[in-house]
Amino acid sequence: MIDTALALTLAWLLAFHLLRGPLALRATVVFALAWAALGGAAHVAAAAALGHVAVAMASTRMPVSLWAYLGAQLAHLAVILAAVLWLPEAFAGGLWAGHAPALRAPAVLLGGLMAATLLGGPAVGLLMAPWRAAAQIEGLDNAGRIIGLMERALIYLMVMIGEPTGIGFLIAAKSILRFETASRDQKASEYVIIGTLASFGWALAWGFAAQSLIATLR
Repeated sequence: MIDTALALTLAWLLAFHLLRGPLALRATVVFALAWAALGGAAHVAAAAALGHVAVAMASTRMPVSLWAYLGAQLAHLAVILAAVLWLPEAFAGGLWAGHAPALRAPAVLLGGLMAATLLGGPAVGLLMAPWRAAAQIEGLDNAGRIIGLMERALIYLMVMIGEPTGIGFLIAAKSILRFETASRDQKASEYVIIGTLASFGWALAWGFAAQSLIATLR
């Protein structure tokens, strides 16, 4: 069951969060990736792809908010859960079944990394949206998104290698780099602090979750 869930989760994360493009393309990719990751079971891959498409189409009718975004992600996970409950041994009957023990840890590591970085960007962005205009932080186009991805990736990797104390140095470095902006504008300072803590907390949560799951699967 866990192997089927990991295969379908990786396919969803890659197709719907790493890939940019129209929904039809992402649906095709999630089907192809799920089919490949399961080593077969095309009917399960197709059902999961259709479920993800339905959730994506429904989410476009929802208001743009943090709770709507998180709800959509939970709905995508519910699609995966439904597919797993339908055929929990789909992976066990596929091409990669004999390699399952060796594939679990890398699958969890990769899935956790994508969840920490790619899922975290929109979540933190939507959390900070109400205060963005008031903070009036100027910068390069898309720079904040790239910085967020990099810092969450670093935090996740520090947790996974057992060096969470290194996160303190990352916080100190960011504080120094942001000192001038924060010192002259209280609103900008509070905006940066809230965004940083939210981003760090998101990455830490996924890092420790992935670490715990890997330890459980050993």
